[in-house]
Amino acid sequence: MNANILVVDDEPCIREMLAEYLGKHGFRVWQAESALKAREVLRREAIDLAVLDITMPGEDGLSLARHIRENRTTAVIMLTAADSVTDRVVGLEIGADDYLAKPCDPRELLARIKSVLRRTITSAAEPDQAIAARPAQLLRFGCCELDLESHRLLNESGRELPITNGEFDLLKVFATHPNRVLSRDQILDLTQRRSWDPFDRSVDICVTRVRKKIEPNPEHPRFIKTVRGVGYRFVPDGE
Repeated sequence: MNANILVVDDEPCIREMLAEYLGKHGFRVWQAESALKAREVLRREAIDLAVLDITMPGEDGLSLARHIRENRTTAVIMLTAADSVTDRVVGLEIGADDYLAKPCDPRELLARIKSVLRRTITSAAEPDQAIAARPAQLLRFGCCELDLESHRLLNESGRELPITNGEFDLLKVFATHPNRVLSRDQILDLTQRRSWDPFDRSVDICVTRVRKKIEPNPEHPRFIKTVRGVGYRFVPDGE
């Protein structure tokens, strides 16, 4: 998998260790010691995924992640302090694809990177003609459609809406379990996102982000209903 990875960390030993390890596993790796340097790399290079440390002098990783999410399709994995629930919550609210606590095992980071890239880099690299030529597996979500094959969320006009891996996995789980109440624990199991903590609002944040994309009125959702004290229920036809 010859993807382009950007490692952003103000600690040279961590940055160089991760760059060396990822390089040995076939990735092309760029390094940046600050958000400013990272922005320069992002302007020059086609980066597929950025690994961002949150705590850095000057602009922090959360601000950089927000900039990336708003301006490009680069996937984002956040490196957070081990005990910082707030960092993880804010990272998910911004739209990070995954997070990992520091100090992290390079093997686990490698697994997370491969998991994120398996979908994002494949769908981005595939020509539009190839996507149009094959039968799409479209699932209806409110005024939107989820294309399981191309990993895309389309609005009623057919325009693609930006979607993170976590949001895609959540929508896919709801689509395959219609009209069934799912607890937060069940959602974590079905999305295979056990790195998320059911007690730090990770699932709730992802649901909120998805509602903003598929619901006519996210404040009064018709399709993803909250079941108080239990979890959520997806209603395909709305209520």
